[in-house]
Formats: sequence, C-alpha cells, structure tokens
Amino acid sequence: MNYTKSILTLAIAAMLCTIATAQKKQFTMAEATNGMSTTLAPKGIKGTSWQPGTNMLWQVEKKDGKDQWTTTNYATEKAGVISNVEQGVYPEGEKVNAIPAIKWLNKDKAYFINDNSVITGTVDGNKFNWSKWVKLPDNNANTTVDKSMQIAYTVDNNLWLITKDKKTIQVTKETDKAIVCGRAVHRDEFGIDRGIFFSPKGNYLAYYRMDQTMVKDYPVVKWDVVPARADMVKYPMAGQASHEVTLCVYDPSTGKTVTLKTGEKHKDHYLTSITWSPDEKYIYVAILSREQNHLLLNKYNALTGEKVKTLFEENDPKYVHPTHPLMFVPGFDDEFIWWSERDGFAHLYLYNTDGTLIRQVTKGNWVVNEIVGYDKQNGRIIFTAAKESPMEKHIYGVNIDNGNIYRIDKGDGMHTATCSEDGKYVLDVYSAGDVPKTTCIRSTDGKTNVELLKSPDPLADYDRAIVRNVTIKAADGVTPLYVKLILPPNFDSTKKYPTIVYLYNGPNVQLLHNSFPASGNLWYEYMAQHGYIIFTMDGRGSWNRGMAFEQATFRHLGDVEMDDQLKGVDYLKKLKYVDANRMGVHGWSFGGFMTTSLMLKHPGIFKAAVAGGPVMDWSMYEVMYTERYMDTPEGNPSGYKNSCLLDKVKNLQGKLMLIHGTSDDVVVWQHSIDFIKKSVDEGVQVDYFVYPGHEHNVRGKDRIHLMQKITNYFDDYLK
Repeated sequence: MNYTKSILTLAIAAMLCTIATAQKKQFTMAEATNGMSTTLAPKGIKGTSWQPGTNMLWQVEKKDGKDQWTTTNYATEKAGVISNVEQGVYPEGEKVNAIPAIKWLNKDKAYFINDNSVITGTVDGNKFNWSKWVKLPDNNANTTVDKSMQIAYTVDNNLWLITKDKKTIQVTKETDKAIVCGRAVHRDEFGIDRGIFFSPKGNYLAYYRMDQTMVKDYPVVKWDVVPARADMVKYPMAGQASHEVTLCVYDPSTGKTVTLKTGEKHKDHYLTSITWSPDEKYIYVAILSREQNHLLLNKYNALTGEKVKTLFEENDPKYVHPTHPLMFVPGFDDEFIWWSERDGFAHLYLYNTDGTLIRQVTKGNWVVNEIVGYDKQNGRIIFTAAKESPMEKHIYGVNIDNGNIYRIDKGDGMHTATCSEDGKYVLDVYSAGDVPKTTCIRSTDGKTNVELLKSPDPLADYDRAIVRNVTIKAADGVTPLYVKLILPPNFDSTKKYPTIVYLYNGPNVQLLHNSFPASGNLWYEYMAQHGYIIFTMDGRGSWNRGMAFEQATFRHLGDVEMDDQLKGVDYLKKLKYVDANRMGVHGWSFGGFMTTSLMLKHPGIFKAAVAGGPVMDWSMYEVMYTERYMDTPEGNPSGYKNSCLLDKVKNLQGKLMLIHGTSDDVVVWQHSIDFIKKSVDEGVQVDYFVYPGHEHNVRGKDRIHLMQKITNYFDDYLK
C-alpha cells in the first residue's frame, strides 16, 4: 500500500472539505431577523382557494412570464385537468398591480378589495368578468363582506351596512366615543377576532356593543407630532372596572334593533362563542363569569332578545377558557359541536340544541387544534391535532357517530390544512426540521395524494447551526419538557461557549415545534455562527400540553415557570462545553417578565439579560388575561406581591437591559418606566432603550435594529 499517496489523498480531501465549509455563507442580521418571511422564505403556492360547490383548487402560477390563475379539479373523473384562467379586465379607474387574493361568495362569484373599492368577479369560461361593487369610505374598518352580497363595516365607533341593493345604512348612532359597535371586544381574548356576525342567509346582522364609559382612560403618547399628543385608550386593569358588552341584532327589513337579554346582574361578564342557528331564529352565546370559572351556554331568540334556555354549564376551580363558536353539523340543524377542556384536554363534544350531550367525539391525552372541514357524505369532522406529539400537528378525520379517528396526512412535522367545501380533499402544507415546505393535495379517504410543490432548501448555502432536540424533566420530577439546544456550526466539545437562554413560557404560546428551520429562529443560528449556544424550552404554563400543564401556574405566575427554566439551567451547567460564568437570558412580553424575574429572584445565575416589553406588575395588566391566571389583586394579594418585580430591583446582579415600544397598548410603557424609577431610587444601574412609535412588538426594518442591539449587548458582556 502506498501510504504517502493515501496520506496525500486524505489531506487533499480534508482541505477541500475545509474550503467547502469556508464557502458557506453567514447570515446577515437582516436575514436572521426577517429572512424567513422575505428573501429566505421557502417556496409555496400563491393564492390558493377551494371554489365552493366544487373540488376545484385555484392557485396563482406564472405562465408566459406573467401571473395567472390556474385551476385543477380533483374530482375523480377530472383528476389533473388544468386550465388557465385569465386575469381579466378590471373596472375602469381601478389600478390592480398584481393578481389579487380572492374570496368566494358562491360557486361562480368572488371578490377582492382594492384600496377601498370592493370588486366582484363572475367566472365566465376561462376568465373573470370584473365589476365595481361599491366604494367604501376611506376610514372604514372591520369590513365584513357576506355571501348574501351585503357589507358591514365600522367608521370610528359606529356600524354601517350596505344592503343587497347597495343602500348604505348607519346601523348605530353612538355619540359617546367610549361606546363602540361592530368591533372585537374583551381585548380580543376568548378567541374573539371580530364584532360583526351576519346570519346564515344574511337576513339579520348581529354585532357587539361595548360600553367603556366606566373604564379608566390610559394615555398612549404619540411622538411623531409637535407637540407630542396623548391619545387616550380604554385599558381595564386587573381588579378595576371592566367594560360592559351586549350583543345586538339589527333587522334591515324593519330597521329595528333588539338587544339580547344576557343579564343585568353582572354586566362585566364575557360574551363569546357567538353562533347563529342555521334557520336564523336563535343565537347561541357562551357567557363567562368575571371570575372565569363558570360558563353558561345560552340560547336566545334572535328576534325578541329573550333567553330561551341555558343548554349546559361548565365549571372549573381555576378557569374555563372558551375560544371557539359552535359548529352546527351540516345537514343536522339540531346538532352542533362544542369545544371543551373539561376532561383536561381540548376536545370535541356533540350536543343537540336541547342541551343534551350525545357523545364525546374526540378523546385522549392530546389537544385538538382546529376544525378545518366536514365530510358530509361520510359524517366525518376533518381536524388538526397534537395527537402524535405536542411538537407536531397532523390532519385527521373522525367519525362523528363512533369516534373512530384516522390520520389523513403523511410526513412528520407541522401540517396546516385547507379543506374543500364537501370535505373530500385537503390542501396540506407542511414543514419539518429538514423539510422547508411541501404542498400536497390529499383526499380525506386516503386514495389521492398529489405533491404539488416541494420547496428547495433556501438555507442550503449557509453555514447552519447544529440543533439537538432534548427532553428533560420539569421541576416536579415527572413532566417531560421539550428543549432545543442550538450549537455553533463548527462546534468543538472541548471548548466552552457563552450560552443564551431564550424563553417565553407563558399561556397560549408554544415556541418549540418540529418545523423549518429546525432551530426555530434564524437569529438563534446567527448567534450560533458567532460562537454562542442557544437554549430554548417550553416549561409548564405554556400551550398545547393540556390543562394540568397550563394551570400549574395558577395564581402565582412566574414561580413554576422559573422552577422549570432553572432545571434547564441545571442541565446546561452539566454540559462541559457550556461556560456557566457567561450565561445570558432573553425574552419578550411574558418572556420579558420571566427574564427580569430570573435576574431579580435568582440573581447571579445570568451575567447579562435583555427583557423586551416586560410585565413588571400584574396589577397593571389587562383584566381578562390577568384575572384568568391570577384572580384579582384583592382576591390574591400574596400572588400579586410575589410576582411584582418593582420591589425587587435591589436584588439585581449582572447586566440588565430593558426595551419597550413607546406606543405599547398591551404591556403599557409604564411597566418599564416604573422599574427605571425604582432603579434610580435604589441606586441600581439598568440599561434602557425605547422604540418610538412602536407598539408591543418592534416589526419591519426596525426589528433589524432591535436584534442588532440585543446581539451587541450580549457581545459586550458575554464574549
């Protein structure tokens, strides 16, 4: 054997490998911050929608150098048939720069909004015939277009309606700006994302009316005018007077409005899960007590406002958290699906309209995530769930009569589904740690699986971090917690690296998934490229693990969460390549609260920390969220005192930077301002930075500045 030649060959191979590695790119801060939604976004299919009454999928494709709609009919007899649908000619005076995202009104008619013009299109062969429907006022908001060819919208605090014959009606005439109509209420908690509810046939219009006159004003300062201006918003804080909400029903044929009689005794209760009956005679409302531990599902006469009956009640010693409307079973006007966490996990229950429980449809130690469709022919609900693992989401069908569940999708990862109207097909878009994005059509009977697009890896040319998925035990010694450990691309286990813990760990949020990129965040990888280890974990209190997991933090936010995160720190300290003397922690919002809590309640563990938009005193946070997890300050004084960080400033060791948006109306600016004042009073040095004009999150190009500032801070004190 020629050893000299062999050694030379190995040396050349090693050199080539080194050169290849050296040629891999480093992320810029712009790419690390916004790249996954811009220049580094995996390829997907644009403008997809299912045409009602068909199995026709519409999408936008480039044909002959320009974008056009194409359609594919996935019905068995026409599988794979593709035809071009021309863009068409838009109404005179309407400048449309790109093919718009359309929404369907019925099988043959769609619409889009161009500036303030509502444009409708009728399918005619292989083209759309477009016409201008109406022109909306410049200051319209909450615009809702109904399939009945009516439009409702708000201007300031009042609700307006454009009828089928294009007549414009002012539905409400509130003169007090503190009374608002047609907008989402309860600060968008309880799954509420709108305030306008057309009846199924469009004959009536239900809407929220929110009286905020009893809620204290709170100033949000605008700095882009001279002199600066304080805009007053209504911000009900924990334990204070909350707003009062009612649900009204307007009849366009008579011009009359009735108010549902939801109760005068406790006006500050919460109204959610608003659902019309298919025959338009009734409205169902879930009424949740101010304490959030008692729910009534009530049925009301839509024409008189009278309560018909309470169908059932739900109670929980901690809290009930309704977030979904009813889903009436297609073809059965007297049966509906109700979401409940009564058995410890979010599942589906079949009821009749008398309030009788027919059966629990889904069951198990896992969470249903969404209902995406219904296969009427086979009586199956199509839904997504964390059934395989809390780290993944898959598509399933369940027989509504016997509860038999089967999986529809294929492939690991996070799947999102858009279902055809008849429930026979789903558009499945998914990713996993090593799968950037794959788009498929799947029939819900499992017979058809068509891959439409598999995205190439947009990060293939970059020097990627090493991602290790780890499971550790929570502080209770039993509950498994999922961890991502992100290591430098050129990781050397004999070296010691500065390490940053990134966290949120609050309710309704889950950071970790089996999705692309495997790290979960390109900023983590940017930091790894620059010699850091990143550790991130969802501890108890976070979402998608069931009620016991979430409610472990009840009445003492921050304690159990810190216990779990400190178990993560213990794990890190056992790794010989982690430099325990150069550890940092960073989080935003609830994560900012956690970051500051760790620095003050467990000083000396972290050398440097950055807390963004942090809650410093839960008594200054909004009623709905805070009282759900903490009760009121009066009812839980010790919990509020323990979680308050303003009286613990003197405990600080190490470097702490606070960051806040000056227009934050979620975690109001006063939280960090009060903390700075306490720091001055105590003689404690704290670093501080604000983003003028930004709300709770710093977005757009300014986010690059934010992430560079955070990076610089860790470089200054951990490198």
